[in-house]
Amino acid sequence: MKKGTPVYEFSKGIWKDNPILVQLLGMCPTLAVTSTVINGVAMALAASFVLIMSSLIISSLRKIIPSSVRIASFIVIIATFVTLVDSFLKAYFYDISKSLGPFIPLIIVNCIILGRQEAFASKNTVKMSVLDAFGMGAGFFLSLLVLSSVREIFGFGTWFGIQVMPDFFKPWTIMIMAPGAFFTLGIMLGVYGIFKMKKSKGV
Repeated sequence: MKKGTPVYEFSKGIWKDNPILVQLLGMCPTLAVTSTVINGVAMALAASFVLIMSSLIISSLRKIIPSSVRIASFIVIIATFVTLVDSFLKAYFYDISKSLGPFIPLIIVNCIILGRQEAFASKNTVKMSVLDAFGMGAGFFLSLLVLSSVREIFGFGTWFGIQVMPDFFKPWTIMIMAPGAFFTLGIMLGVYGIFKMKKSKGV
């Protein structure tokens, strides 16, 4: 897959440059809100929306934003979309908004979003920037989906609130606590590293 092509710019965020498994960005929400799948998915969708819309606007305005105030400009644009997401969740999904707490407003300083604006959207065309944002958002979404699924299944015995484990299963309380988040993420990073190593060796 040739670098610089639309397919590459989209797919790199899902696997090659996955923001969680490779770049290790956005760790606070990744570890803090993934005790249930609903919370993890909501956070991923909210962050992805902000990332995509911010990339669209910033890429469109990249030639007229003065270099001296580019970071401040990026933050204002990102904050605008974060405010929209926060208001939407409070209006239509109050329980989810309450569960996510301050982590929705903190999307403003999420390293994934601000980093993509500085590293990519401010230097590339609208088309490529949006594809990059969609790919990074998809990679973030899939990572949080896997992490939150493992934690909810073993921590509550449910998936999306539906019981999936047998009645005799005793939930592992540690999985819904901070150590469970670190433990699960560590396993995901290890599996990803092993797979990449085998692939590089042609195994």
